[in-house]
Amino acid sequence: MDDSGDSGRPQPGAGGTAPGTDPDSGKPKRPAEPGGGLLMGRPFGVPVYVAPSWFVVAALITWVFGGQLDRVLPELGGARYLVALFFAIAFYASVLVHELAHTVAALRYKLPVRRIQLQFFGGVSEIEKESETPGREFVLAFVGPLLSLVLGGVFYGAMQLVEPGTVPGVLLAGLMISNLIVAAFNLLPGLPLDGGRMLRAVVWKITGKPMSGTIAAAWVGRGLAVTVLIGLPLLTHTGALGGSAQDIGGVETVMDALLAAILAGIIWTGAGNSLRMARLREHLPDLRARTLTRRAVPVESATPLSEALRRANEAGARALVVVDGQGNPKGVVREAAIVGVPEHRRPWVAVSGRAQDRTDGMKGPAELAGEAVLDRLKASLATEYLV
Repeated sequence: MDDSGDSGRPQPGAGGTAPGTDPDSGKPKRPAEPGGGLLMGRPFGVPVYVAPSWFVVAALITWVFGGQLDRVLPELGGARYLVALFFAIAFYASVLVHELAHTVAALRYKLPVRRIQLQFFGGVSEIEKESETPGREFVLAFVGPLLSLVLGGVFYGAMQLVEPGTVPGVLLAGLMISNLIVAAFNLLPGLPLDGGRMLRAVVWKITGKPMSGTIAAAWVGRGLAVTVLIGLPLLTHTGALGGSAQDIGGVETVMDALLAAILAGIIWTGAGNSLRMARLREHLPDLRARTLTRRAVPVESATPLSEALRRANEAGARALVVVDGQGNPKGVVREAAIVGVPEHRRPWVAVSGRAQDRTDGMKGPAELAGEAVLDRLKASLATEYLV
C-alpha cells in the first residue's frame, strides 16, 4: 500500500503488492466472475452456478431411482430413466429453493451473497459477512430447513390429488421424502449444517461470545462426521434403513461405506473450516492498513525514471507514487515495471509510462482496520493501494 496522506498530497509512506497481477504488463488482471460451474441465472441479483460434480450425482440419482421405478412401475421400460432424470432435476430445484431462502434472509439483513452453487451433496449459499446478532444468525440458518419442510408438505398435499402407483404419484412421493430428509439432515446440530449454525446462535446468545458458539458447533459437527462414518454403514448392514440384511451384497456394502466416508469428510472439513474462519475473524481487529504499508515517494509524471529512483533511494523508499501538478496521486510504479527498463534507458523514460492508474476504490485512509480492510481489498482487486 502507498500512503497518499491526509491532505491529498502524497507523503513518504509505504507500498506493497497483492495477488492478481499480469506478469507481462505489470497491470492488475481483471477480477474473475465468481464462478464454479455453469451459470444458470441471477435470482435476486445473486449468480446461481451448477458445479460439474452435480452432473455426477444427477447421473447417480437417475440410475438409482430408475432401478427403483423398475420395481414399482415395470411397464415404463427404458422410459423410467427419463422419469428418474426429471426427479433428479426437480430434487435439485428444491435444493435451490432451500438455498434461496438463506439468500433472501441474508439480503434482508444487508449481508452480501457472493453466489449460490449446486454441487455433489446439495447446495451452498456463500454469504460474505457474519450476522451481527445471534437472533439473525438463528433465523438465517433456520429458513432453509423450514422451506424444505414446507416443500415436503406441498408435495404431500399434491400427492392427495393424483392416483397412487402412477408416475406423478411416485415422483411426488419421492420429492416429499427427499425434502423431508434434506430438512432433517440440515437440522442436525453441527457445523457446517444449518442446525450447527442454529446451535452456534444459541451458544452465542447464552455466552455472549460468537467464538464460543462456533467452537461448540464445530466440535459437535466433527462428532457427527464420526457418527456418519461409522453409523451409516452399520445401519444399512443391519437393515435398519429398510430391507433385509441378507439382501445386502458386497457391492452395496462398499458403496455405503464410500458414501459414508465422503459425507463424513465433507462434514468434518466444513466444521474445521468454520472453526478456522472464526479464529481468523477473531484476530481481524488487529489487522490495520497502516501496518501493511511500506515507504513511498511522490514524483510528477514527467520525472525521468532514473531521477525518481534516485529520490526513492535517498528516502529509503521502495515505491513511487505518480502525482499531478497539484500533488494529487494518479498512479503507482511497480518494481516489476522498473526492472523491465534497462538501466541505460531510464534517464529517457518518464515515470508516467510505467505507472498503473489508481481508481477511487484503490485509495483509502490509513486508519482502516479489521474487516473494513478486507472489504476494501475485495471491492477493488489491485496490486497496490494508496492509503
